[in-house]
Amino acid sequence: FSSVTSVLNMSIFKDQFVLEDLIQELKKKSTALSFGPLQSNGHISVQGSFPAIKLLKDFLLLKAKSLSEKDKREESKSHQRPKRRLQQHRLTTETSNFVHDAGGEKQVVVLDTDIYHYMKYFFPRTFLVNDDVVISDITDGDITTVYIENAGSRSDGGQVLKVKEKIENQSIELHNTLCKERIYFEEHIRDEKQRYKWVCESLKPRYPYVLITAYDTRIDVIGNSSEIFEFTKEV
Repeated sequence: FSSVTSVLNMSIFKDQFVLEDLIQELKKKSTALSFGPLQSNGHISVQGSFPAIKLLKDFLLLKAKSLSEKDKREESKSHQRPKRRLQQHRLTTETSNFVHDAGGEKQVVVLDTDIYHYMKYFFPRTFLVNDDVVISDITDGDITTVYIENAGSRSDGGQVLKVKEKIENQSIELHNTLCKERIYFEEHIRDEKQRYKWVCESLKPRYPYVLITAYDTRIDVIGNSSEIFEFTKEV
């Protein structure tokens, strides 16, 4: 979990900004991130922690939203080229959920799937809410998107925001401490898999804060670095 890499397509901003200046603004705002060189096609590679990348994404969505609103105002005065309208439709679609979230009745938190599973197992109270708030999730590979929505008769955006902040704070804390090891089965036969699983379960009482997840070809072990190192060595 120490680092993730994202490739940004900054070309959508080239009609409104000098891209080099915009990149400098991003670097000043996101000092925890490492930026690669700006390519001729407007692509730039960014590397850093998952929470820092997410903050950068939110900032760029706000930029895109401001462009979308500006284009709408200009469109009411004069016709735009069809190509530009198509680009802007895509921008508006991508930011619509973000804008809706700002109202407080619905919030979205994007988490690393492993961290999400660890939180659900060891910190279930993080997701404990009253009847006025509903939490749902969608997992897509390494990413899990958590939706927090107001379900009460009265609109209470503050309650939804509190739950979102609680989840975010817990995830950032875990992001800085968790590591993952993978133990691959030597033979893909049922007896071999059962033997690995039995060994892991027998060791688990000695490692109460290690999360063990079994798959068809491997077992994922998640916890702090020293514990999972000792655990995998014993297995």
